[in-house]
Amino acid sequence: MTMETINPTTGERLKTFDVWNERQIEAALSDAAAATAGWQAASFAERARLFRSAAAELRNNAAHYGGIITLEMGKIAREARAEVEKCALGCEFYAEHAATFLVDEKIESDASSSYVAYLPLGTVLAIMPWNFPFWQVFRFAAPSLMAGNTAVLKHASNVPQCALAIDEIFHKAGFPKGVFRTLMISAAQTEQVIADPRIHAVTLTGSDAAGRKVAAAAGANLKKSVLELGGSDAFIVLPDADLEQAASVGVASRFLNCGQSCIAAKRFILVDSIAESFIELFKHKAHALRLGDPAREDTGLGPMARADLRDQLHQQVADSVMTGATFALHGGPAAGSGFFYEPTIIDHVGPGMRAYEEELFGPVAIIIRARDADAAMRIANDNRYGLGGSLWTRDIKKGERLARHLQSGASFVNGLVKSDPRLPFGGIKASGYGRELSVHGIHEFVNIKTMWIR
Repeated sequence: MTMETINPTTGERLKTFDVWNERQIEAALSDAAAATAGWQAASFAERARLFRSAAAELRNNAAHYGGIITLEMGKIAREARAEVEKCALGCEFYAEHAATFLVDEKIESDASSSYVAYLPLGTVLAIMPWNFPFWQVFRFAAPSLMAGNTAVLKHASNVPQCALAIDEIFHKAGFPKGVFRTLMISAAQTEQVIADPRIHAVTLTGSDAAGRKVAAAAGANLKKSVLELGGSDAFIVLPDADLEQAASVGVASRFLNCGQSCIAAKRFILVDSIAESFIELFKHKAHALRLGDPAREDTGLGPMARADLRDQLHQQVADSVMTGATFALHGGPAAGSGFFYEPTIIDHVGPGMRAYEEELFGPVAIIIRARDADAAMRIANDNRYGLGGSLWTRDIKKGERLARHLQSGASFVNGLVKSDPRLPFGGIKASGYGRELSVHGIHEFVNIKTMWIR
C-alpha cells in the first residue's frame, strides 16, 4: 500500500511512499515511549529554546516549506507562506507563555497546603488533515510538547511530503529523538495505534464522520480525545452593515484556501432589504478572483486538493439547483488539467437542499435570505455544525448581543473568523469538542492534578 503526492494543479502523480509495516510502527512508538521521561524532565526553558529554534527554521525557509504545501494540496503561494509564518508564531507563543499557563494553582482548603498541578499525560496521537497541512500540526504540537508530552502524527495520505518535512523541522531544531515522530500509516492502521498502551490521548482535525470513529476508538480505550470537525459557518449581514466591507471580507473568508477551510464563511444569511445590494458587490468581487497556477503571485484561486473532492462539491451544487436553488454566479469545474473549480454563488437556498443541510468544502458560497435579524439568527442556528460564525452590523452592542446567541465555538462581529494562538479554538454540536490554542488548548492534554499536604 502506498501514499501519493498528486499535484492538484496538473493532476500528475509526482511521488509515492510505502505505508509503514508493523515493525516500523513499533519502532516509532518505542522511540516516543523512550523519549517521554526525559522530555517531561526537561525544563520549560529548554523546551522553549527548541521551539524558538523550530520557529526560526520555519521562518527562514518559509518559501521552501510553503512550496511543498502548494505542490501537494494546491494552496496559493502567498497563503502557503503565511501558513508557515503562522506556525512560527504559534511556536513562539507557547515558548513564551507555556510556563505561566501551567504554573501550579494554589487553592485554599483544609490542608496545610493544597494546589493544582498541570502535569503531562504521556504521548499524544494527532490525526491531522490536508487543508492546512502545517498549521494544523503545529497548533497541536506546540502546546502539547511544551506541556511535556511527546507526540506522534498520522497525517492525511495526500500530503506525505508535508508530513515528512514537519518531522524534519523538529529534527533540525534539535528536539531529542522520539519527542515528535511522523507515522507513515494508513487510516486502517490508525485504530491499532489509538489502542496501543503507549498512546495516552488523541486529537483529530477532520470530518465529523472521522470524528465519530476516532471518538469511539478513543472511548473504547478510555483515552482523552479532542475533536475539531467540520463547520458550516454563518455570515449574517444585517441592514445597517457596511456592505462594501462585509462583501470584501466575505469573499476573503469564503474563497481563502479555495474554500477548503472548516471556519470559512459558508452560509451567507442576508436580511431581505439588503440582499440584492450585497449579492451584487459579493458577486463582482468573487468573479474578479484570478483562477490559475497557485505558484504564481498574481493567482487569487488555485485548484481544489483532490479530484474526488471537486466531484463531490459539484454534485452538491447540482442537487441543490435541481431542488430550487439558483445561480447568482455560475462557476463549476474548469476545463483543462488539474482540479480547478470556478468561484460559484448559489442563491435562494432553503431547508431540505443539500447546500442548506451539508457542509460545502470548496469555492461555493450559498445565499439564504431572511426576513429580519431574528429570522437570520434562527437560520444561523438551524444547522448541525457549530464551529464559527460572524455577524455584520454598525450597531456594535446589538451585534455583540446577537453574536452571543450564535451556537458556535467562536463568534466574530464585523471580522473574518480565524484562529489565533491567543484565543481558544474549537466547536460545539457536530463540530466537535475540546479546545485548541490559548491557555485552554494547553490544558486539554495535561493531568489536572490535586495536591494536598498537611
